[in-house]
Amino acid sequence: MTRADLALYQSKGEGRGRFNFFVPELQDRAEARRALELGLRAALPRGEFTLHYQPQLDLGTRTLAGFEALLRWQRPGLGLVPPAEFIPLAEEIGLIGTIGEWVLREATSEAARWPAPLRVAVNVSPPQFQNGRLVGSVQAALAASGLPGDRLELEVTESALLEDGGWGTMAQLQALKMLGLRISLDDFGTGYSSLSQLRSFPFDRVKIDRSFADDAAVVRAVAALGTSLGIRTTAEGVETPAQLERVRADGCTEAQGYLLGRPVPAGEVPEIIRRLGGAGADHGLGEAA
Repeated sequence: MTRADLALYQSKGEGRGRFNFFVPELQDRAEARRALELGLRAALPRGEFTLHYQPQLDLGTRTLAGFEALLRWQRPGLGLVPPAEFIPLAEEIGLIGTIGEWVLREATSEAARWPAPLRVAVNVSPPQFQNGRLVGSVQAALAASGLPGDRLELEVTESALLEDGGWGTMAQLQALKMLGLRISLDDFGTGYSSLSQLRSFPFDRVKIDRSFADDAAVVRAVAALGTSLGIRTTAEGVETPAQLERVRADGCTEAQGYLLGRPVPAGEVPEIIRRLGGAGADHGLGEAA
């Protein structure tokens, strides 16, 4: 790529009516991105991806409800690559569908080993709705693992609802619901979701973004909305006993965050199940847990 091209792409990324001169940093950035792309394309065949699991607690029964599966990339010689760095790139270069199918297979296989009715939640990227393979991939993963459909939850971001006015997404969500799956709207409050969308789409759960963990008014309003629509609400980013008590008092049905447990490799999940699995167990989290 020429220096002029690099300056042009930089200008396009900054919006219309902008221009840039070539500077060495542009070359360094392009080379770093190219190296990241090459590594990402090789990561799945080389077995460099793993899943970590973060617990989710039912605030009503004070028991473990399930885990969210979170993708991790252990890049040789460089350590863990942050998801915010490689997920957008995977979407851009068309790899997210293949990676997402691997995540589904791995997560359902692992969850099938857990005691029922613990569920596993898997994040679904907007491009996965666009490639037309999502429903078939889910069916294949459930069949291979033996996991019942009602123990798999798919987390959908608000941006997925904007594609094709949401109609393509809606049809696939309805097909997934027919398989028994639960559907949750992730990071609610950070995008464009409206009350009409919550009523229109077949959501079972709304996850309140961690940025609102300390905003009692927002948490209370979303929890009340969920109750009125028959939708459960999960508070993300719960890190202190005080936050846990507050979101419980504000009407949330579940909680997730570092207080309850950080994301851990599959081998450490049994210990979390022992720690949080018993009804009314002493979790060291006070009455709210």
